[in-house]
This record gives sequence, C-alpha cells and structure tokens, in this order.
Amino acid sequence: MKSLKLIGLAFGASIALSSAAFAQDVTIAVAGPMTGGESAFGRQMKNGAEMAVTDINAAGGVNGKKLALDVEDDACDPKQARSVAEKIASAKIPFVAGHYCSSSSIPASEAYADGNVLEITPASTNPLFTERKLWNVARVCGRDDQQGLIAAQYIAKNFKGKNIAVLDDKTTYGKGLADETKKALVKAGITVKLSESYNKGDKDFNAIVSRLKRDNIDLVYVGGYHQESGLILRQMRDQGLKTILMAGDALADKEYASITGPAGEGTLFTFGPDPREKPTAKKIVEAFKAKNIDPEGYTLYTYAAMQVWSQAAKKAGTTDAKKVMEAMKAGKWDTVIGPIEYDAKGDIKQLDYVVYKWDAKGGYAEIKGNGT
Repeated sequence: MKSLKLIGLAFGASIALSSAAFAQDVTIAVAGPMTGGESAFGRQMKNGAEMAVTDINAAGGVNGKKLALDVEDDACDPKQARSVAEKIASAKIPFVAGHYCSSSSIPASEAYADGNVLEITPASTNPLFTERKLWNVARVCGRDDQQGLIAAQYIAKNFKGKNIAVLDDKTTYGKGLADETKKALVKAGITVKLSESYNKGDKDFNAIVSRLKRDNIDLVYVGGYHQESGLILRQMRDQGLKTILMAGDALADKEYASITGPAGEGTLFTFGPDPREKPTAKKIVEAFKAKNIDPEGYTLYTYAAMQVWSQAAKKAGTTDAKKVMEAMKAGKWDTVIGPIEYDAKGDIKQLDYVVYKWDAKGGYAEIKGNGT
C-alpha cells in the first residue's frame, strides 16, 4: 500500500512538473482569414507560422522557453478582427503575426496597442497601417504606394497610348491600391479612361465588362482580391474581350488560376521578389516541399515575421512587446526573405516590387526587368 502511495505521489509530481513546464511556454499567435473568400491566404499564413514555430523551438526556443502557437480566424471581417485582437490581448499573448486584409489589420492594431501586443503583418499593404503613430505595428511586406507606383510605371511604359481602366472593390486594401495606382498613372501622364467600383463578394460583372468593351479598354487594373479578379477575367473572355487584367499582390495564390483556368494566361500582378527563389529560403522551401506544401504568396513572409520577432525578443532578453519593438527598430534581422531593417514607423527600409505574369498552366513568373 505504501509503495502505491509513493507511486501516486511520484506520478502527481511528474504531472505538476510537466504542467509547470507547459505554463512556461510562450504563446504567440497568427491571425488571418482561415475561413471565407480569402482563406487561401489564411492557409499560407498558418503554414508559415507553424513551420517557423517548429524551427524556432528546435533551435532552443526564445529566451529558454518554447513557443506555442494560437491560430485565430478573422475571415477578413473588420469586426471579427477586432474581436480576435481583444481575445489575444486578454490572453496576454505578446505577439501576433497578422492580419492579412488591411481592413482587418488596421482596427485590430488599436486593440493590440491597448493590450500591449506587438503586431507584425505579413501582408497588409495599406499605408495607413503604419501611418497612425502606433507604437506596436510593423510589417514585413511593402506598401500600396510602392506597388501602385511599380504597376503605374509598367503600364506607362508598356501601354502608352492605350485605353486604361481602373476598378476597385471599395475595401481598405482594394480602393487604397487602386487610388495609389491611379495617382501614379496620372503623374506619369496616363489618362484613365474608365473608373468603376464593385462590391467585394460580387459574382456578376457583366455590366462592368460591357462598359470595358464599349470603351475599348486595353488594360484594366483591379484593386481587389483574387476571387473577384478571376471572375472579372472570365467574364471578359466570355464577352470576347482580350483586355489584359492587372492587379496587386492579392493574386499571389494558385487559387486564382483555379478560378480562371487557362484563360488566366497573361494576367499581370505586382508582388515582392519571389522569396522561394532566394538563397536564404532554400533549406526552408525544401522542408515545406517535403510536407507537400508550396510556400507561395505570404507563407514565407509569415515565417519571416516570426523570425524577426523571435530574434528581437532574444536581443531584448524579454517578450515584453514594447521592449521587443524597441529592439526590432534598432536592429537588422536575418530572415528567410532576406535581411530586414525598420524605420521609425514600422515599415521595412528595403523593398522592391516586381511584376509577374500568369501562364496557361496555372503558374506565374517574374517578368525580368519588369518592363519598367
């Protein structure tokens, strides 16, 4: 009987010890559209975050502690994003890689600031995200005023004298990107012949396509997401238009090709230099491929956000969000997408957008030299 009691005490002690060890784990989060129309990008973010946490833990964790990952779904809905942010803040999670949609990242960031949470977005490009003097925001991607300029330069060089249209989906991201592109086009001396808006989630674009046909539009620039862009392209082809469709980084997922089929060939979009092709990513890309995951789009950007935070937390010797942010802005960080340095706002100092073209087989490649 005595031996059974000792065994019970030993077992209880082991449970207590393991619980104590688990309690010492640092929980960090990734938040994005795990459901809804942009879930393809939520999947990219989740894949990147999970791999990063696994690799960081395998290398010893952060300041002697292992990381645990909390995955949150905002469905690219601003109200849901705010609720997610309040939940993360109340759980005293010090860091979140998120969100995807600018319309989610911007309202969420205010709740994070109030709750002492550092937010690095892998994907939100609206300039306003880092223009509000919040202490807690940063990104590992570029801004719409950068990619809009590259798009406009490409159009000005390759479609000079052609009929140009600009569409937007009225969202923070879509309208913001369309406005920046239009502004850069006007500055380059290009006249925008047609400007139209639609609602995110729309399926029928035949009225807009008819106006594109009426005005003999040669290139239509779409400030919006991949689902609607794919439908616009298909409906243009159904009406016999050969108009080129160009858009932003929201087309960086193979789901676009699944919507358009071979008709998507020739579609153009702006995005950062493909991180999968960088020497810094070779080993990690191989690890993803071993799991049958193509680390496209924002997968490696999310991985990089995790790297920046973990390295800065080690440098600061703490996971306190304000101290980590101070370290982030003072340092230079080696990541899977290359070295990253920050300005005072939380924007990265070095970035080059390039232009990509979709092919008939459902792949895309950088247009070398960008035509700019």
